[in-house]
Amino acid sequence: MPDIIQLLPDNIANQIAAGEVIQRPASAVKELIENAVDAGATEIRLIIQDAGKSLIQVVDNGKGMSETDARMAFERHATSKIRNIDDLFHIRTMGFRGEALASIAAVAQVELRTRRPEDEAGTCIEIENSRVTRQEPVALPAGSNIAMKNLFFNVPARRNFLKSNPAEMRHIVDEFTRVALAFPSIFFSLTSNGQEVMHLEKGSLKQRIVQILGNSVSSKLVSVQENTDYVNIYGFVGKPETAKKTRGDQYFLVNNRFIRSAYLNHAVMSAYKDIIPAESFPLYVLFIDLNPELVDINVHPTKQEIKFEDEKIIYAFVQAAVKHALAQFSITPTLDFDLDPSIQNLEAVSKPVNDEKKAEVASSSLYQTFSKKNQAHIIEPTNKSELRHWKDFYEAPKEQQPIQRGLGEQDLGALAGSIQKKTEGPQTTEPAARAVDPLLGSLPAKTIIPLENAPLQQLLKTYISTPTNRSFILIHQQAAHERILYERYKAASHGKRIPCQKSLFPATLSLSTPDAILLTELLPDLNQLGYEIEPFGKDSFIIQGTPADTSHGDDKAALENLLEQFKHFTSEIRFSKREKLIRTMARQEAVRPDTPLSDKEMRVIVDDLFACAQHNVTPGGDPTFIEFKPDYMEKLFGRGH
Repeated sequence: MPDIIQLLPDNIANQIAAGEVIQRPASAVKELIENAVDAGATEIRLIIQDAGKSLIQVVDNGKGMSETDARMAFERHATSKIRNIDDLFHIRTMGFRGEALASIAAVAQVELRTRRPEDEAGTCIEIENSRVTRQEPVALPAGSNIAMKNLFFNVPARRNFLKSNPAEMRHIVDEFTRVALAFPSIFFSLTSNGQEVMHLEKGSLKQRIVQILGNSVSSKLVSVQENTDYVNIYGFVGKPETAKKTRGDQYFLVNNRFIRSAYLNHAVMSAYKDIIPAESFPLYVLFIDLNPELVDINVHPTKQEIKFEDEKIIYAFVQAAVKHALAQFSITPTLDFDLDPSIQNLEAVSKPVNDEKKAEVASSSLYQTFSKKNQAHIIEPTNKSELRHWKDFYEAPKEQQPIQRGLGEQDLGALAGSIQKKTEGPQTTEPAARAVDPLLGSLPAKTIIPLENAPLQQLLKTYISTPTNRSFILIHQQAAHERILYERYKAASHGKRIPCQKSLFPATLSLSTPDAILLTELLPDLNQLGYEIEPFGKDSFIIQGTPADTSHGDDKAALENLLEQFKHFTSEIRFSKREKLIRTMARQEAVRPDTPLSDKEMRVIVDDLFACAQHNVTPGGDPTFIEFKPDYMEKLFGRGH
């Protein structure tokens, strides 16, 4: 029998490695930009065509390469950053894999032009399918210019799995942004299809953050700076008012490398505890510098997940650093005595303290109790103390008995809440034929019919109570409205467009570059759902109109919230872009709890809910109402047998 195990050809081995390293155009962008940073460049320009599918080009003014190095760079496991095994544990450079350029050359047509400052001529190399097709001298400025064309041209199956151009462009901008944040002293620019998308001048870290996240955050950043022998933590966190309902701009960079860490994110969130609303997420850009020996960055192929030698110490330092920064921000402003004449005229300020006054103060018992070493201030016991009976204020009289009270509106709300918790569980968004019927089993949903013209009652500004043909139901106004809007938007997305209400004074919306790219991608679907939005220069849009059946106090804020919720839409089921947008809009536009409703508004919600094809659950599977049947109510009062 012949031997069946053989070595793979280099080009096939490189294509296999490329499957791990180069997953999409953004992966190549990350590797090429990081190489430019490691080359000592002070100016890095990224040029993109067709969202990286046709061209990814990185031009830098770094130290360049010799003719031999230029060719060796595309060999597998070739690197200038590792000489022995110990170097793996002292890495401070960015790209060090040794497979990036080889992997890129295996799945794209690559042209590299590079020259060292001391060389008179540079080198031009063209590589296709891991083979050098041309190499010749060339004239160019010092630095490197690498162009990667026709990504996955020889792996069509991989190319077919790439997303739409706007979606791939968002991934490219994300990778570009993370590297640009880490190195504010380097000039970066991003050009897409001939138009400059981002232009980031050299400056301080705060200036770079403002350039990327927008001018609106400039006055809302709090500086973080904690230096210890073990770790240095610095950067900026957002003031409490910057917190959003979705995970927005949150960046951790360890030794200038962007990472994801739910553990460290929890440290930041715990520092914000009690100063931002529940389920809100603050802005932060935090740098963690520590000895490379104390961190392993090789636990993930993209190096975005790392492992610390002692995570608990890092957690404690991050939490303390953020708490310290927020405490400094929250302190009361100090008084300027030079500018306050009323304080200047006080006797304590205007009259100097003489020796006699000092002796009088030092002899007092109050001074002595404060000046004793190694103990806090103590209060000397005295029979004249007015605090002797302070506990009496917190103790009820012994003869007082608890007062029994009837089941009021608040108790009914609490009862409904407790029953709703009992009925919560995994739900599906597929059409269901059963309504929520706590503890008594379920009957077909269509058998529940609200009585026509029956009085409606709003409870706790959140629930609507109405009798039905067999019971009474408690409707959650937000959940019900979300179901109504979802079915309305669903029908509009596949049929007639929702009418648009034109704005008398159109609002101008300025976004960060990633959000602007996302909004451009969503414009056709938003137009079908009643929005009329037009591009207005770089990263700006004009809101000409909004859906006629919704009303906003602030159209700009509503659209910004819509984008945030869309970006961080989470579900175990993979939805299409349009379905995600419809669900997000329904959740965004639904009437909020604690909103008073008129009789007419309540009637519209009840009638529209039971006109829905599936009225008993929200699109996410939560119940829209709870039914209370007579025999169940009797059991609550102890009268059921």
